[in-house]
Amino acid sequence: MEYKITTRSEKDTMEIAQNFESEKFPNMIICLEGDLGSGKTIFTKGFAEALGIDETITSPTFNIIKEYSGEMNLYHMDLYRLNGNVSELGLDEYFNKDGIVIIEWADMIRNSLPEERLEIKIKIAGEDTRVLLIKPIGLKYEELCEAVL
Repeated sequence: MEYKITTRSEKDTMEIAQNFESEKFPNMIICLEGDLGSGKTIFTKGFAEALGIDETITSPTFNIIKEYSGEMNLYHMDLYRLNGNVSELGLDEYFNKDGIVIIEWADMIRNSLPEERLEIKIKIAGEDTRVLLIKPIGLKYEELCEAVL
């Protein structure tokens, strides 16, 4: 099943992320896809804020992975500049650290992603309007979507 949500502001997008955070669990994997400027980092900011993270969340484009401490650790990945070689990143380690992993440009590593995950495609539908196509993969992500959406 796929869910479709339309947001009309950055605040709306952040609220959707905060709703997902309210049902967080260890080793949660959220995969974000969308064009530049679509709102992937805005979603991550909303999630991080709800986790109690005070640091400014920016896209980790040049770092690839940024780690934040909050109620649970957040591992924020931006794979935009990655050329498909993820063997050096130790992704499996991050996927199993009992934190939350949010991956921007997750489509760049589709073959390296865990079988179960939450995929969110963000499409620009206007200056402030975004359409989020949310696809849970696996039972715990289906239950997550049922609880949140």
